[in-house]
Amino acid sequence: MTKENQKTHRDVMRSVAIFLSNLSFEGDFKKQPVYLQEMFELLLETEFGNDLILRQKMLSCLKTSRDLVKVLSQFTDKQIQKACDNVTMVKAI
Repeated sequence: MTKENQKTHRDVMRSVAIFLSNLSFEGDFKKQPVYLQEMFELLLETEFGNDLILRQKMLSCLKTSRDLVKVLSQFTDKQIQKACDNVTMVKAI
C-alpha cells in the first residue's frame, strides 16, 4: 500500500485547515482577489500579458481566489481560526 493510499479524509481536512489557518497570517485573504486582479491588469498591459494560456491561468487563479472568499465570507476570521484549530487538533488526539 502506498503512502498516498494510507491518507484519510481527516488528513485531507487537516491539511486544508492548516492552509486556511496560514492564510489568516498572510493578511486579509478576503482582499486577495482584488490584489490578484490589480497585478494581472498591469501584466496584461505588457508584452508578456499577450499570451492566451497565461490569460487563462490568470482567470483561473482569480476564480479560485474569489470562490474561496465567497465560501468563507459568511464566517468571521475568529470563527475560521477556531474551526481550523479544532480540525488540526483532531490529528493530535
